[in-house]
Amino acid sequence: MRTYLEVSGGGVMRKQPYVCGLDAAVDVIDGKWKVLIIWALNHRRCRFGELRRLVPGVSEKVLAQQLRELEADGIVHRESYDVVPPKVEYSLTELGDELNTALGPLGAWGKRRMAVLEEAGQD
Repeated sequence: MRTYLEVSGGGVMRKQPYVCGLDAAVDVIDGKWKVLIIWALNHRRCRFGELRRLVPGVSEKVLAQQLRELEADGIVHRESYDVVPPKVEYSLTELGDELNTALGPLGAWGKRRMAVLEEAGQD
């Protein structure tokens, strides 16, 4: 199976075709911050500044880029309000909610791994 990169509507480079469902899922959440952004949007709307506080360590530039990619992938919805000052809120789409639910067991596994590393003195 040949792999190549494709530019989606949002200018996001995507690997196509996928070899399995996991490959397609990892392509969407690839990167240090995307999973944390998705988790922060769990069942709530957030403005950009609030997301920056909920995802400590992410720069404005990277957060904006990751949000654009997640929006292009249909995971995040961006709602822009016609008010002064400008107001933009981000929320998960139905697809994003499904992905967030799927990330729950991965987070539980991560907690178990953290405990094992802590017991071994490797934290």
